[in-house]
Amino acid sequence: MKKVLVFMMAVLMLAALAVAGCGGSDEKEAGGEKIMRVGTEPSFAPFEMQAEGSEELTGFDMDLIRAIGKHLGYKVEISAMGFDALIPALQADNIDVALAGMSITEERKQQVIFSDPYYKSGLLVMVPKDNNDIKSIDDLKGKRIAVQIGTTGAFRAEKVEGAKVTAFNDNGSAVLEMKNGAADAVINDAPVLKYFLAQGGSEYAKTVGEVLNAEDYGIAVKKGNDKLAAEINKALNDLKANGEFDKIYNKWFGEAK
Repeated sequence: MKKVLVFMMAVLMLAALAVAGCGGSDEKEAGGEKIMRVGTEPSFAPFEMQAEGSEELTGFDMDLIRAIGKHLGYKVEISAMGFDALIPALQADNIDVALAGMSITEERKQQVIFSDPYYKSGLLVMVPKDNNDIKSIDDLKGKRIAVQIGTTGAFRAEKVEGAKVTAFNDNGSAVLEMKNGAADAVINDAPVLKYFLAQGGSEYAKTVGEVLNAEDYGIAVKKGNDKLAAEINKALNDLKANGEFDKIYNKWFGEAK
């Protein structure tokens, strides 16, 4: 009986130590550095992309969220994932913030909380440079369209009558499909396609028609996380007021908003 009592006391002491250890860890995390876990899809230049010769992610969105994190006292940790995995990752508490040139839509607002808009975008159609038959989205009826999965460009392409739409995990793969002659056009966000053309894509591609579906980008957080959403909105307003937002914007777009 005594041995049993000794054993039980030892177990209880170990349990108490374990709880104390966990409490110490939680206290350190709560009282020390705050972490903001950010998810992005890093093939959406110039908003998020892999820095040349480095594993670091760079781009307008990445600079912006780091500035927001610094302003709010967070250490920003960025993880790469597929665009269509971002909202599920938020809902599963795997990340705190999703930032990837994400358009604010009514459908997405049912799943996440969006910050105030931080960028106004729209869609463009891109075709091979030697194609003179496609002059606008109206000419894509019955054509082959390459898109990036989960984007508003993909949703818009699905509405084109008789079109065969092929979705890819990233914009680069969609463009390659067109370059190889397996697609007649790409539909994606205007700044993404313009940046692609400016970086050398204009040698074999061009955009046609007007910018479609003007839309705002927002920073997404999990439903119910109103505190973080409010913090992000305050930081956005502060960065716009102190000129930091303009510095980041001009670095990547070099033009007035």
